[in-house]
Amino acid sequence: MLYTALQVTISTMRLLHVIHSMSPETGGPAESLRQRASEHIRTGDTVEVLSQDRPDAPFLKTLDFPVHAISTEIGGYGRSPELLQWLRQNVGRFDGVVVEGLWQYFNIAVRKAAAGRVPYAVFSHGMLDPWFKKQYPLKHLKKSAYWLPFQYPVLRDATSVLFTTDIERQLATESFWPHRWQGVVVPFGIAPAPDETPSQLERFFAAVPGVRGRRFVLFLARLHEKKGCDLLVEAYARVAGQYPEVDLVMAGPDADELQKQLEGMARKYKIENRIHWPGMLQGEAKWGAFHACEAFVLPSHQENFGVAVAEALACSKPVLISDKVNIWDGIKADGAGLVDTDTADGAERILRSWLEMDGEQRRAMSRRAQACYERRFSMSRCAEAIRQVFAR
Repeated sequence: MLYTALQVTISTMRLLHVIHSMSPETGGPAESLRQRASEHIRTGDTVEVLSQDRPDAPFLKTLDFPVHAISTEIGGYGRSPELLQWLRQNVGRFDGVVVEGLWQYFNIAVRKAAAGRVPYAVFSHGMLDPWFKKQYPLKHLKKSAYWLPFQYPVLRDATSVLFTTDIERQLATESFWPHRWQGVVVPFGIAPAPDETPSQLERFFAAVPGVRGRRFVLFLARLHEKKGCDLLVEAYARVAGQYPEVDLVMAGPDADELQKQLEGMARKYKIENRIHWPGMLQGEAKWGAFHACEAFVLPSHQENFGVAVAEALACSKPVLISDKVNIWDGIKADGAGLVDTDTADGAERILRSWLEMDGEQRRAMSRRAQACYERRFSMSRCAEAIRQVFAR
């Protein structure tokens, strides 16, 4: 099912979102929930979040909505009788529950607690993409054993399973069997980017002083195998000699300790002084990075949406992405970026194509990037679509 236009007049709703962690280091699901929750609140909805973070986690203090943090876990998959008890006692206060992601115990807990009482929907966040099946066959076998008795019933019994693109919805049926559920594509989005300020730029240049006054392209995501980080380093090495004035910033958390391997690649190609590794950028430093860069690059192997892609577009920055970022078709149609395969050759082609453009061509693509964001990735449409799911 594709979400199109609202056909039901919806009063304000009380929504509960359940997620494993709201930590910014976990990537897109936490950031997208933060932005969606803020939009729901802006339009009059009541939003609460249930997570398995530590109650004293500092990032929880930065959120503008209540988070009930229950960190007690037993064994794998985040099993928590305390979390199930909280849900049974509180789920009746809400008009709907949104499960954020798969493969964790909170999925089972929501199904048990909400059954016959409150409708729930499941955001898959790309976790059913067959790329994981191909890349990690042993993990897939383990998940296959978990699928039929635990994960599949959660999806089957949900009011809706939410996907961000039709590509993601179609791919989700290729990983496991059975796969009968009520799939709904909702228009995903982000909040508008803040206007550029001097303090943003100074925060960024304080984190990455080596690019002050230089041209650079920006990678801003987790340093993870699926993001195509190694492809980007190799591709940049192929063009760096021809464009000595252009650097590469690789910004993101390194939970999988991939950075050392990537730095080794940079030394091998003799470009170690041209690639900058500031770690995770947040707040003003993050927005300073977007505003200061020439373009954003993400040659990912799998991306159901890509929050940072939309954030770059919102900052009028063209995006250089692979065709495995599932919003690539709209971006290409709008002329807001460059798209190629998730290979080193593909990454090289998009970098080289960008660098070969003259100034007017780059400025024109920047204008189209902003228009693409406004046309396709407004957060208000996403929030309304989720409310519509529970109004049916």
